[in-house]
Amino acid sequence: MTLLDLNCSTLILHEPGTLDQIGAYASSWSCCRALIVSDPGIVATGHPQRAIHYLQQAGIQTQLFTDVHENPSTDDVQRGVEIAKEFQPDLLIGLGGGSSMDCAKGINFLYCGGGQMQDYWGIGKATEPMLPMIAVPTTAGTGSETQSFALISDAKTHSKMACGDKKATCKLAILDPELTLTQPAQVTALTGIDALAHALETYVTTKRTELSMDYSRRAWELLSVNFIKVIDTPNDIEARSAMQLGACLAGLAIENSMLGAAHALANPLTAHFNVVHGQAVASMLPHVIRFNAQSMESQYCQLASATDAVSGDDSEALAAFITEITQHAGLATRLEPQGVNADQLPMLAADAAKQWTARFNPRTVEVEDLLTLYQQAF
Repeated sequence: MTLLDLNCSTLILHEPGTLDQIGAYASSWSCCRALIVSDPGIVATGHPQRAIHYLQQAGIQTQLFTDVHENPSTDDVQRGVEIAKEFQPDLLIGLGGGSSMDCAKGINFLYCGGGQMQDYWGIGKATEPMLPMIAVPTTAGTGSETQSFALISDAKTHSKMACGDKKATCKLAILDPELTLTQPAQVTALTGIDALAHALETYVTTKRTELSMDYSRRAWELLSVNFIKVIDTPNDIEARSAMQLGACLAGLAIENSMLGAAHALANPLTAHFNVVHGQAVASMLPHVIRFNAQSMESQYCQLASATDAVSGDDSEALAAFITEITQHAGLATRLEPQGVNADQLPMLAADAAKQWTARFNPRTVEVEDLLTLYQQAF
């Protein structure tokens, strides 16, 4: 068992097989009742059932909530809150991808503080103590396990709400790469590209710090080398482990640096055309790199030079690398084949301009800039 000290408030276990420690840690905090938040696809892998076994061995009662969808909505959270009110947990566990972990955080906000999810949109809106949380990621993507934010979509408007509060930070993250072996190939690709985007975007945002850039660089070095390995050799546990740690480090970078225009452009594609988040990010990221290079060329050169995976040492080589690995992973690089309508691009640009992450992009992005980026990707 490897304990990582990454200068963050979340205790991180990183080693194959560490899921079996979940009961011991929960018991050491004197927890008695654990609500596990997951989804049907993860349940089919058997991972939640294993966690329940370890928790029950430690004398902890469990309840499994699985009515969680991709890009969890306020409706998902509310259903979870109703289960929590009946079960009355003293511990929450998000087990799955970013959706499960974010939904668990959302449940924590409402179960402990009341109100509705919209009340927590922004930073530092929680007024009551929150339950301890354990994050068990089964993908290498969002890095939600080390973030204090829950991304929840408004069920009516489909707007993605970033609800952040240090009280929502997970107490423990279990990075067990064996859990990622059950991912379908497309999920490996989609989550991996998202993690890579996190490393690249956090390295250049206006809120970047020396600490966040260190996380970003370390994440990038792990992710850039191992992404193709897990695509081509899915059972490579060392590459899976490196991807999981890289995603975690990129999550820490987000916590300290925020994201930029690629994510601002991706969110409307998901909201209006149901383009999966990782695919949306992959389509937009190379164009954002080229746009930002005007002021961030030296930073992009640093990243391109930091890995042998990129054939070159400038921003163009970096953008080309993202396009190449996107294609290699079987994902789309253009918007039109994904069902996006050209006449809707101005609407998407207006929506992207309202996205929270747009304000942290290193180059100011106006609606016209965002429209141009969509057109370049079309």
